[in-house]
Amino acid sequence: MNIEEAIRTRRSIGRLKKDPVDRNLIEKIIEAATWAPSHHNTQPWKFIVMTGDGRAKLGEGYARVAMASLDTGIGAALEERLEKERAKAYRSPVVIAAVCSPSDDPRATLVEEVAAAHAAVQNLLLAAHANGLGAIWRSGDPMYHPLMKDTFGLDAEEQLVGLIYLGYPDMTPPEGKRTPAAEKTVWLEG
Repeated sequence: MNIEEAIRTRRSIGRLKKDPVDRNLIEKIIEAATWAPSHHNTQPWKFIVMTGDGRAKLGEGYARVAMASLDTGIGAALEERLEKERAKAYRSPVVIAAVCSPSDDPRATLVEEVAAAHAAVQNLLLAAHANGLGAIWRSGDPMYHPLMKDTFGLDAEEQLVGLIYLGYPDMTPPEGKRTPAAEKTVWLEG
């Protein structure tokens, strides 16, 4: 698949089969992610790959965040809610936590480091699609919560920038729609 085709046909795939994904294919996709641009070549990313029982780490993070936001409660209702939160980690056979791990290069700025980590996630999504996998980039309040960061043992400067759920598609992707580029482009010419 050429790059333009991959860009135009990639979609967020939220329904994924339970079939395992070969480790070599996951490594190939992460390798593509690492070729993203970064200012001063700081390469400010790292990836935490969760498969099988390894996804329990993410599930526990979801449960910890939910517990912190709940009013007091005990018993079956609380445990049911926590199990529902833990189950989010098992929506796909592979979950990749993408982390911005800023460089200590004095020329680096945080906004550029985060942008580079986001570019790495885009490379990962395009590589997944080009290799026949479906993926969805999830974020949201639980991902940004300090307890989720703590769950993954991230240091003070590091931050999660995405949870990528990855596997073989179990849905037909919708047709893509975009505003024409001409409507989003301003030309300044001499």
